[in-house]
Amino acid sequence: MDDAMKQLRESLIEIETEVENLLLARHQLVENDRVRNGNREALTALRKRARTTKSSVPSPFESIMRETAWTESRPLVKEVCATCGNHDSRERTWMMFPGTDVFARIPFHAAHTILEKDQAQLDYDAKKLQSYVKEKSFWISEKGVLADKISPGIVRSLVTLTDKPK
Repeated sequence: MDDAMKQLRESLIEIETEVENLLLARHQLVENDRVRNGNREALTALRKRARTTKSSVPSPFESIMRETAWTESRPLVKEVCATCGNHDSRERTWMMFPGTDVFARIPFHAAHTILEKDQAQLDYDAKKLQSYVKEKSFWISEKGVLADKISPGIVRSLVTLTDKPK
């Protein structure tokens, strides 16, 4: 095989590998969004159950100032959960743990805390995947110099090829 063909083959292998990584990242991004939407719906349901919204629960300072009575001794800072509000945080609620098929009855406050932490992690992962997809897309578009030698349709068909056992 002459050197030009070897170089072309190596370029195609490199591009095909990167395109497969890009497609896998896009698929993971879609799955991540599906889980994020499920978490968001669960958090909304918990807020409805507690009759709160993200902005309806007063800040700890506001609640302290409203409840301050100089005759009683109260703690200096009263912690107010943005999701629980005045809802009984010890009330038990059913929750299916992420990534499993296990249902457990756990305290209300623990359930929404777990979901909020998962939501934050999923948001971070989504941003990371989006930047990866953007970077790979840019890299692949920069490699478009092959378009004058091999048409983009042929490169696309090479990426979608699957190995079938004989």
